[in-house]
Amino acid sequence: MTQIAQATDAATQALAGAAPTPFWLDRPEAPAARPRVEGAVEADLVVVGGGFTGLWTAWQATEREPGRSVVILESERIAHGATGRNGGFVAASLTHGLTHGEAIWPKQVRALHEEGDRNLAALVEAIEAAGIDCDLRRVGKTTLAIEPWQVDGLREARDLGAKFGVDLELLSRDEVQADVHSPTYLGGLRDRTGTVLVDPAKLAWGMAAELERRGVRVYEASAVTGLSRINAAGGAGDGTGAGVRATTAHGHVDAREAVVATAAYPSPLKRLGNYIMPLYDHVLMTEPLTEAQRASIGWAEGQGLTDAGNQFHYYRPTADGRILFGGWDAVYYFGGKVDASLEQRDSSHELLARHFFETFPQLAGLRFTNRWAGPIDSTTRFTAAYGTAFGGRVAYAVGHTGLGVGASRFSADVALDLLAGEPTSRLRYDIVRKRPFPVPPEPLRNPIIQFTRHSILSADAHEGRRNLWLRTLDRFGLGFNS
Repeated sequence: MTQIAQATDAATQALAGAAPTPFWLDRPEAPAARPRVEGAVEADLVVVGGGFTGLWTAWQATEREPGRSVVILESERIAHGATGRNGGFVAASLTHGLTHGEAIWPKQVRALHEEGDRNLAALVEAIEAAGIDCDLRRVGKTTLAIEPWQVDGLREARDLGAKFGVDLELLSRDEVQADVHSPTYLGGLRDRTGTVLVDPAKLAWGMAAELERRGVRVYEASAVTGLSRINAAGGAGDGTGAGVRATTAHGHVDAREAVVATAAYPSPLKRLGNYIMPLYDHVLMTEPLTEAQRASIGWAEGQGLTDAGNQFHYYRPTADGRILFGGWDAVYYFGGKVDASLEQRDSSHELLARHFFETFPQLAGLRFTNRWAGPIDSTTRFTAAYGTAFGGRVAYAVGHTGLGVGASRFSADVALDLLAGEPTSRLRYDIVRKRPFPVPPEPLRNPIIQFTRHSILSADAHEGRRNLWLRTLDRFGLGFNS
């Protein structure tokens, strides 16, 4: 049997019996289902989507105006989508990293960096003040070089961080391997302040419970099928209506204003499909490690880890001693299809399992208990798209790509600022004022994305050298990433 065949066989055995469900959501402490909205409901603000963006929108709305009547309409369950399927990395960056921020918004990146730091600090403070038990850890992150060409990239990132006052520690091969024992590591960049780790489902569940204590009404199984204007009497509007109606299959909510936070899922605002690429990200969760297995990998600080390639992995330990391992494959399906049937892809999960054991060969024989995937709402700019509709009665914030857990709180404030119509500092940033470049429609979209994906893989295989296509995308601040 060849080495590749042996690795594939080992990956297949490790995946045998893995539940096809997100680990974070597949636990007995999950809250009971909430009722769907039925009949006519009234509110000051209706939020479409119960992920982190929607939850933070309701949270910030009640902070700004205690007693404000807020309704959340979630199509499935709280934390069903990307909110409950991610790795639990909460990053300060609003610009998909300093390198990307300096390339796209050079005149504003310092202010955006400071805004991101304030946002993360306020997010942590809010969680702790509310007493939400979500295994929040201030452990930071280490970015890892696993190819020689990536070592120079870490050095450049360290120097760029210093320019903005970020204290990043460059680790040699021996230093990083002494910290986390993997033969694949050639260097590392340790950031102790820019990232915290959370249990994302517990955070979402805790936020929803806190919001209900504040009087927010949270409805599940309430997919919004349409938005329309209403006049002061509750009837159909004439273009200058007094509010907006969010319609579902079993009822509707009439509100003065609405925020759409539907991420990669179908939105009642069809225009959002012009900006969103639903990319399926794949994740594995191991069984709990034994004491001997934990000792064999070190990792005493339990920080988040990610490698430095264009196609990258992210991984972290959990409170009960497991390892979450995800990333690498960012899969787009023709037409931007989003469906539960796409959440199990044997080739992607087997590839992840092989990569896991290449990273930690000393854990051979460890099994995975969960395997899952889900769509990320990526944009061509790697950051969210913001805007308004219905004459300013509706605001939207979608497209949080791979650093959206922290940025979702900033986006909530942006959406509320847009509804208020007040020129806050947030609304002056180009990241807010200018939307990402639209994604071409099908049938052009799929081949463009697939060619870009192939080009990225080729770049990683050739010492990071980017072809003409990728260099052209870089020039205009465009790209493809999970």
